[in-house]
Amino acid sequence: MSTKVRNGGDAVAITATAAAAEVKGGVQIEVEFAECECCGLMEECTPAYIARVRERHGGRWVCGLCGEAIKDEICRAGRRISTEEALDRHMSFSRDFLSASPPANPAEDLIAAMRHLLRRSLDSPRALRSTPTSPRGKEEDNGGRRSSLARSESCFPSLAR
Repeated sequence: MSTKVRNGGDAVAITATAAAAEVKGGVQIEVEFAECECCGLMEECTPAYIARVRERHGGRWVCGLCGEAIKDEICRAGRRISTEEALDRHMSFSRDFLSASPPANPAEDLIAAMRHLLRRSLDSPRALRSTPTSPRGKEEDNGGRRSSLARSESCFPSLAR
């Protein structure tokens, strides 16, 4: 197996069938480098694990994070889609994301995104927000009345817009 590992800006080629071997209880475990076909993340995995992941994803190896994104893609689809179609959608998203140019000022973009998220959450109706619940919230208390916690005011007394 041949692979490339990025170290800073340089790419170093590693050729190995057993890239690393661990000793665990006196037994050597063979591990190989595997590169995610979606995001390019490199991981050390056992050959058996690599085979299981490839079997689940049509011969392609994907990292755990991309695997979860593929599961989420299947759940979010309005209709029943195959794992292969969800994988193609996620790979397309990853390709578009990686090819996009980075923002001119990432710190300002992050601050603007957080400001937008905070304003959107504060402007939403209270009924749509989640409310705190306790394990006893569903029980009847005080002679048939339910006791609940109510928030009297915002945690943020003032926000400049």
